[in-house]
Amino acid sequence: MQAAEYLGNVLILCCNGNSTDFCGCRKERRYSMEDNRDMIGEAVDTPASEECCCSGKTKERDQKEYRDLINRLSRVEGQIRGIKRMVENDAYCIDILVQVAAANAALNSFNRVLLSNHIKTCVTQDIIAGKEETVDELLATLQKLMK
Repeated sequence: MQAAEYLGNVLILCCNGNSTDFCGCRKERRYSMEDNRDMIGEAVDTPASEECCCSGKTKERDQKEYRDLINRLSRVEGQIRGIKRMVENDAYCIDILVQVAAANAALNSFNRVLLSNHIKTCVTQDIIAGKEETVDELLATLQKLMK
C-alpha cells in the first residue's frame, strides 16, 4: 500500500501521521486538501481493535533481495495502471478480467518470494535465538494469507 492515499480531496495518512510509512492498518489521519485542515477525529475508518496492526519491526534486505522485490512490485504497479486505463477506455470486461487475473498472479508470486525470504532469514534467525513466538506469528500470517 502506498504511503498516502487520496479519497476525493482528502489525503489519508497512516495512523502514525507519516506519509512515508503507511502500514495499511486503516487507522488513519485524514487531511482535507480542499481547505488545508487536519480532519483528525472525523469519520476515520478504524478496525475493531484499537491497536495498530503494524509490528514496528524492520528488516534490512541485501541489495539483490531488495531489487527483486521492488522490480516485482513495479511490474504489479504497471499492471494495475494498465487495468485502470482499460476501464477508463471502456475496454471489454473479459479483457479487463484477464489482466486482473495476471496482476493477482504477479502479486501472489511476490507474496511467495517474500514469504520464502522471511522464513529463510527472519524466522530461522529468531528460532536460533530462542524466540519461539516467531512460529506463532508465522502461523497467524499464513492463516491471513490463506483466507
